[in-house]
Amino acid sequence: MWAGLGLVLALCLLPGGGTEIQNCQEPPEWRIGEEDPMWNSRGSVTVVALLQAMCALPQILEDLRLKLENEGLVNISYVVVNHQGAQSRREFHLLKEHVSDYITVYQQDEHQEDVWTTLNGNKDDFLIYDRCGRLVYHLGMPYSFLHFQYVEESIKIAYCENKCGNCSYMVFSSLILCIIEKWI
Repeated sequence: MWAGLGLVLALCLLPGGGTEIQNCQEPPEWRIGEEDPMWNSRGSVTVVALLQAMCALPQILEDLRLKLENEGLVNISYVVVNHQGAQSRREFHLLKEHVSDYITVYQQDEHQEDVWTTLNGNKDDFLIYDRCGRLVYHLGMPYSFLHFQYVEESIKIAYCENKCGNCSYMVFSSLILCIIEKWI
């Protein structure tokens, strides 16, 4: 319990309370081709990771997804947006190979508006959205380093708390799980 409290306090001490931009705002509209990943994930907590194909984070993200699922945190959408650069596009297959089908990996077209720029993001940033699509946390390095618990705890907060106010998508079974987790 104390470790979790320490982590929450550490998140609160980050500039903007652990966020970099516009806490509790809906994201700017962005698409990959004709697909709108944020609209497709309405009703679930959404984790958007801005990664490059050559990094090792995809496998660690898959491990985190499995850990949270085993703890009962289900109905979380995981989205990876690969960098738009030529090298990242060439190595896109490496990114997809390190995650399961439960993590959607997108490759930006070189001629589209850069999603990373639209989201005011950088390499290895994690953007955590609540079930209503509101930004709860935007974590950049070093807070997005998955060996620390900042990303995991941010996902749990978005999952269990109404940090951005009530959301009509809150699921009763999720609420019960979070209450039980809090008291154990």
